[in-house]
Amino acid sequence: MDRLNQLIEMIREFAEGRYTGDIMERIGPDTEEPLRTLAEALGGMMAKIEVRESHLERLTRQVEETNRRARRDIIATVSTMAKALAARDSYTEGHAERVGQITGLIAAEMGMSQEDTALVQLAGLLHDIGKIGFPDYLFLPHEGDSPPEIVQEITRHPATGAEILKDLDFLGSALSYIRCHHERPDGLGYPNHLKDHDIPLGAKIIAAADAFDAITTDRPYHKAKTYQEALEILKEGSGTQWDPECVSVFERILPKIPSHGGQKRRRRDCSVFGTIRLRLSLRRDP
Repeated sequence: MDRLNQLIEMIREFAEGRYTGDIMERIGPDTEEPLRTLAEALGGMMAKIEVRESHLERLTRQVEETNRRARRDIIATVSTMAKALAARDSYTEGHAERVGQITGLIAAEMGMSQEDTALVQLAGLLHDIGKIGFPDYLFLPHEGDSPPEIVQEITRHPATGAEILKDLDFLGSALSYIRCHHERPDGLGYPNHLKDHDIPLGAKIIAAADAFDAITTDRPYHKAKTYQEALEILKEGSGTQWDPECVSVFERILPKIPSHGGQKRRRRDCSVFGTIRLRLSLRRDP
C-alpha cells in the first residue's frame, strides 16, 4: 500500500508538471506486479513528454527570436522612412532622430521603465510619419500665408501617422502618443482638442521635445535659439502649450542633449509645411 500511495503521489506531481526523475528508483527494483508495470509505463510516458516539451521550448524560442528580428526590421524600415521624410524639408532634416533622442531622455528622467522609455522614444522618432501622405507642394518654397485648406491638411498628420502604423500591434500605446503629440493642455491643440489629463503622457513628452527641437533649429521665420532660450520659451508655455512636468524635466536633462549647431543653412526660402508646422506648435493665442 505504501508503494501504491507513493506511485499515486508521483502521478499527482506529474499532472502538476513536476517530474519525479527515475520512477523505478523511487518505487524500488523489487516492486511487485502490477505496480511495476504501471510505474514503467508512467516513466516511459514522462520521458516522451519531457522530450516533446523540450522540443516545444526550442520552437518557442525560435519563434520569439523570429518575432524580435521581424520587429527590429519593421522598426528599422519605418524609422528610415521617418528620417527620409524629414529630409524632404531642409529645415526638418534630422528632426525625427533628435526628437526621438530627447523623448528618451525625458522619459528616463521621469522614471519610466526601460520598456516604456523605449516605446516613447520610438514614438518620438516616428511622430511625423504621417507626412508620408503629404503632396510635394507642401515642401516647395513658399512665401506668405497659406490657405486654410492647406493648414487643415497639415494638421491631419498626427492622425494619419497613427492610421499608417495601426497594424503594427507591438507599438501599443505608441500609436496614441503619435496621434496626440500636437494636443495641448489648454485644449487648443489638434486633431481632437484634448485637454490635460486626456492627453497620454507619452504624447506630452513628444510635444515638449518636438517644440524644443523646432525652437533650437533654424526655421523659415526664426533663427535657431540657444538651449537656455528654448527652455525659457517652454516655461512660458508651461500648463497651456506644454505639460508642466515635462517642462520641469528639461532643466535636468538640458546638459545631456547633444548640440546640433542650430542646423545652419543659407537658404532663405521656406516650405509650406515647415512654416505652418512651427506656427501651430508655437502659437500663443488663448
